[in-house]
Amino acid sequence: MAGRLKGKIAVVTAAGQGIGRAIAESYVAEGATVWATDLDVSKLEGIKRAKRRKLNVMSTKAVDAFAGKVGDIDILVNVAGFVHHGSVLECSDADWDFSFDLNVKSMHRTVRAFLPGMLRRGGGSIVNMSSGASSVKGTPKRHVYGASKAAVIGLTKAVAADFIKDKIRCNAICPGTIRSPSWDARVRALGEEMGGYEKALEWFMSRQPSGRIGEPEEVAALAVYLGSDESAFVTGTEIEIDGGWTL
Repeated sequence: MAGRLKGKIAVVTAAGQGIGRAIAESYVAEGATVWATDLDVSKLEGIKRAKRRKLNVMSTKAVDAFAGKVGDIDILVNVAGFVHHGSVLECSDADWDFSFDLNVKSMHRTVRAFLPGMLRRGGGSIVNMSSGASSVKGTPKRHVYGASKAAVIGLTKAVAADFIKDKIRCNAICPGTIRSPSWDARVRALGEEMGGYEKALEWFMSRQPSGRIGEPEEVAALAVYLGSDESAFVTGTEIEIDGGWTL
């Protein structure tokens, strides 16, 4: 079924690779007008029929200026984030502040900037990328990442509760392990600690009840549903898509 997002205007952050790119491409394929953004605009090359723009989501000034340029939208997809590896003993104040700024405060900035336009259009859908490593599940070596992604769920529910009467929906996606360049980099980094890439890959796979990791396109399919009118009765949720990892 094509055209599920026909006539809708969407903004996707961190669209240069992985989940963000898959969402931007899927939204275009479903008929949306897509503003694909990334801090590194060169990574946006190849996303056909999308409006490709540089955006630093850690800058309030940049986000507000971008929202003013784009105008009113129907869908906001917040994907930008960073995975810090370590326990509380390996997390400095700088690590904490950076993670919360990028993983949570960036969403606060974009929601605040684009929500007024959604209200003017009579409704909209906000999709925030959280994680299974959050309030959903305690995960080793994901101290500040888990805390920040739990905060994303809290932010999501707060926005959903505040604007439900205005036909604004806000939902969080909680992926498990998904294939992406950033995931591959984490495997390689872990491999340096464990004595090889294959050992790290084996460790990641051992956590997967389904016997495999997920693909970005699978997360994108859920994001299409949440952005479409098919999910009109869905708001304030955190939806796990993790091959049974959080069972």
